[in-house]
Amino acid sequence: QLRKAIIDHISDSFLDTTVPLLVLIEAAKNGREKEIKEYAAIFREHTSRLVEVANLACSLSTNEDGTKIVQMAASHIETLCPQVINAALALAARPKSQAVKNNMEIYRSTWENHIRVLTEAVDDITSIDDFLAVSESHILEDVNRCIVALREQDAEGLDRAAGAIRGRAARVAHIVAGEMDNYEPGAYTQGVMMHVQHLTKAVIPEFISQVSIALESLSKNTVHLFDDNQFVDISKKVYDTIHNIRCSVMMIRTPEELEDVSDLEEEHDARSRTSVQTEGKTDRAKMTQLPEAEKEKIAEQVADFKKVKSKLDAEIEIWDDTSNDIIVLAKRMCVIMMEMTDFTRGRGPLKHTADVINAAKMISESGSRMDVLARLIADQCPDQSCKQDLLAYLEQVKLYSHQLKICSQVKAEIQNLGGELIMSAVSRKLTSITLLVR
Repeated sequence: QLRKAIIDHISDSFLDTTVPLLVLIEAAKNGREKEIKEYAAIFREHTSRLVEVANLACSLSTNEDGTKIVQMAASHIETLCPQVINAALALAARPKSQAVKNNMEIYRSTWENHIRVLTEAVDDITSIDDFLAVSESHILEDVNRCIVALREQDAEGLDRAAGAIRGRAARVAHIVAGEMDNYEPGAYTQGVMMHVQHLTKAVIPEFISQVSIALESLSKNTVHLFDDNQFVDISKKVYDTIHNIRCSVMMIRTPEELEDVSDLEEEHDARSRTSVQTEGKTDRAKMTQLPEAEKEKIAEQVADFKKVKSKLDAEIEIWDDTSNDIIVLAKRMCVIMMEMTDFTRGRGPLKHTADVINAAKMISESGSRMDVLARLIADQCPDQSCKQDLLAYLEQVKLYSHQLKICSQVKAEIQNLGGELIMSAVSRKLTSITLLVR
């Protein structure tokens, strides 16, 4: 709970670090001395919160060098805060003085530089997996707030929630891009950055455009003419893209690392795109109450799944998924199967049998798409032996997709022997996908 709370604070506090300063400076430029004290108090509180959150981040980290940098950067902005306020007070008293204006500009620039250093230092000691898990959950909440605000014709609420989404998306893109700089360029980094660029260059601009149209409709009382379906679609697309970024980042994680993040998700009640809104005690929790003999059988199947996943990862690594739809589908199906695997162990984002059924449907749909693409390749294959092998693997994928769907839809089986059945079907299907990719 402490870990979740700290990551929450980091996500929120560093969302927009410059607004309190800009508001303070704007009031000072206009000579509004009466408002300066109020804005100075807000700026002081903002600084204190950043320092507090930075120190909390240090308490969570084992990176000694990184924590020293954070503490030093936090100390600098703490010292700088009263100096910035004094510069603003001087500007408010003499708003036309060029020397005072220049002095304020120097302090603004210095503050922003120190804030940038602090933000990057905190990012360096914060687990990107934890950050993405919390950010994904917050963006889902913000998306829901956007949609509710639009339908309630709450322009202020819509603007505020949309601003939070833009800020969080920008933070995710910046942090993930920085993380990819730590890796050698390759299929992994290219796959991650493809999703990041899709977010920044396509999804967010379209989202901003839809928000502007919606706000204009609200201001002119013509919201009844506005088609909110398109707004809902792009809002959900923002969340889906953030989810895709997170999944692509986690593709190289070990099972132990995935379990660690899963524990955070359990506390934060994060949901994957395969999850549906449900209430009450989860079927996932019931999986932890199975007899020990059944848990052992599931554990054996999980071990087999992990071996097969390692083989698939090795095959995928040699391909460029930016131009290969089959590789993209294979990765997507693998991520969903990982979520189903976690369900059988009483953890992960899937909480109810309805979630598992939905996940199986998504795998089935992806399998059908893969079947179409792979058959096109088979039709053009001059080597009859290779062609026959490919067609045989396709039949296996289709068969195991069907079996997985059946296993997932039998609620009694899921809650009793279903964990073993699901894991067996998942492992066989993943093996077939690996052979097909090869």
